[in-house]
Amino acid sequence: MIVGLPKEIKNHEYRVGLTPSSVRELTSRGHKVLVQKNAGTEIGLSDDQYVAAGAQLVDTAKEIFALAEMVVKVKEPQPEECAMLRQGQILYTYLHLAPDPEQTAALVKSGAICIAYETITGANGGLPLLAPMSEVAGRMAIQAGAAHLEKSKGGMGLLLGGVPGVAPGHIVIIGAGVVGTNAMQMAVGTGARVTILDKSIDRLRQLDLVYGNRIATVYSNAQAIEEAVLSADLVIGGVLVPGAAAPKLVTRDLISRMKPGAVVVDVAIDQGGCFETSHATTHAEPTFVVDGVIHYCVANMPGAVARTSTFALNNATIGHAVALAEKGWQRAMRDDMHLKNGLNVCQGKVTYQAVAQALGYEYVKADTLLS
Repeated sequence: MIVGLPKEIKNHEYRVGLTPSSVRELTSRGHKVLVQKNAGTEIGLSDDQYVAAGAQLVDTAKEIFALAEMVVKVKEPQPEECAMLRQGQILYTYLHLAPDPEQTAALVKSGAICIAYETITGANGGLPLLAPMSEVAGRMAIQAGAAHLEKSKGGMGLLLGGVPGVAPGHIVIIGAGVVGTNAMQMAVGTGARVTILDKSIDRLRQLDLVYGNRIATVYSNAQAIEEAVLSADLVIGGVLVPGAAAPKLVTRDLISRMKPGAVVVDVAIDQGGCFETSHATTHAEPTFVVDGVIHYCVANMPGAVARTSTFALNNATIGHAVALAEKGWQRAMRDDMHLKNGLNVCQGKVTYQAVAQALGYEYVKADTLLS
């Protein structure tokens, strides 16, 4: 198979879909890998390293999309990339389609086979291709929130850990999944008061057993969220419904009653966000203010630590990339139900139920396209 790696073009996105070691996994099996020049130079992955791994360098993304049978990326294709996709071509990347009708329409029109990292499941449950980026984003959320609590960044001028004689700040984390757990680990380290909310009592029990009185675990409902958010200095939104739009758990009214200069970090923004006031921002302009509350809603947070993120992501994605190249997409998905769960759009059909429901498309089961 001819596999293509284009340079990412989203704002401040320096991650790459394939590292040189991932390229070697493909070329050593007889596959041809085309890499756009300078795809990884921003994070220290030189063209020479890709050539040494067996890749062939090309000048433009246009050449990649024209020649490759499978395109491997990190972020969702931008409009100019969607326009270059063709019938039957495999696109293997993050998509986050439920809150993005324009991208979904473009992918349906392309006729391509579009596989989303974020909906591929794991043998032990969970979302193993989303997990490494959720780990990064969860840890970064505390870092970003702490920075924007500084007065110079528009915040209330609060040090989360306090100092002797001055009470620490209060961090509220909504969701105790991968994002929330990693955010909580960082939050505890700051010395702040930490509250984490989730609907799974079992998950809260697990966290309580490990962290004890260093955190407060609270069953999540509307009343609990309201009480926690109104007392918070920093709120992390880490709620995910796989493949679907994130639920709006913090209302505009609730935001308006928060402390002036408080900060919210919406890690769920790729799926539309879990704060009603959220809209996606970029690393170039990461924040905006609503009713005196700083909103940090960067849609590709792990892109800020692109080298770490790239290697973590490749560890999770390369196995399926090899399977797709070796077997072709239909046989690979027949052999692996977890990979099949990643099929979101295929040959003009929407094959992921949550996306179809969110955007009003007819849902077509993936199995009907795998013969």
